[in-house]
Amino acid sequence: MTEKHPQASARFDVKAIAAALPETATTLLVDHYLTDREAASARVFRVYRPTPPHYHASCDEYLFVLSGRGTFWMEDASTEAAFGPGELLFFQRGTVHALPTLAEEPVVFLSVDTPRRDPRDIIFIDPKDGSPETFMARNAD
Repeated sequence: MTEKHPQASARFDVKAIAAALPETATTLLVDHYLTDREAASARVFRVYRPTPPHYHASCDEYLFVLSGRGTFWMEDASTEAAFGPGELLFFQRGTVHALPTLAEEPVVFLSVDTPRRDPRDIIFIDPKDGSPETFMARNAD
């Protein structure tokens, strides 16, 4: 695996990276990896459509809301609650989660995954809801 930014330190203009994400996408989201190390990956991603229930088998996920509003649930739909800028969502690997409502766009998150999340690590509860190819596209660097 080739690591992005293998140096010991880096500085990122997260607002500029978020602004450079495309206005539309054929996938549910588009992301831009900031770091992609075995211990952890960090990325900025924009969500384009409601995201059905799914989980990640290999990592814990921290989602910091940069912009937008909607609803998000973790574990089951009874936990659905609104989110907005400045909030941090956290869930452990294997936790089913969904983003059923986009209320104000653009919905953009800063994500830290520990350990690194392979882009193909997405398991939809209902396989008809998608695949790794329909879930996420990487933004050109």
